[in-house]
Amino acid sequence: MKLDVNFVESIITLYDSLRINGIYIVYIGKFTQKITSMFSSMLEEELDKRSEERKIRRRIYHAMVETMQNIQRHSEQYTDEDFTNGLFMIGKKKGIYYIITVNKIYVEKEDQIAAAIEQVNNATIEELNNMYKKQLLEGKIGEKGGAGLGLIDIVRKTQNKLEYLFLPINFKEKHFVLKAEIDPEKFHSSTDDETPI
Repeated sequence: MKLDVNFVESIITLYDSLRINGIYIVYIGKFTQKITSMFSSMLEEELDKRSEERKIRRRIYHAMVETMQNIQRHSEQYTDEDFTNGLFMIGKKKGIYYIITVNKIYVEKEDQIAAAIEQVNNATIEELNNMYKKQLLEGKIGEKGGAGLGLIDIVRKTQNKLEYLFLPINFKEKHFVLKAEIDPEKFHSSTDDETPI
């Protein structure tokens, strides 16, 4: 590839935008167990530098693993190599950590995914814990759909609602954008290291 000024300037603009928004880890590509392990190490090193509390680290780490696995699950629907790539970002702004993932889905999956997210977003902690136990026992999502273990656990551990968007690509696919936030202030005063199951 020839080194083009316009291309380099666009990359620098992107870099500045990421930096301004506090993003310090970005990945585009396939999501495998090896990739998850690599980012776990990178995240651990970053949180070491920030001297973050152990209970906060565990919640951030947990949310990261679940969101990455969420991309893997959606990617399994596709046999085409082009569809198995995703985008993953971690950042911190105004004291709040956030994780954003982007992956392709089929248009017909949008309603099911949105309903699952709304289900966990509108649930109380007690309801989330009951949903979590039920999923552990059943080991699958029911025939009528519903929230999977990953989504339930992200909301349980972060104690924040998930944000999401669906951006059209063409008549049969969309980009599914998912954002999870972890606010350390919610847990600094807590003596419990884990959300009860």
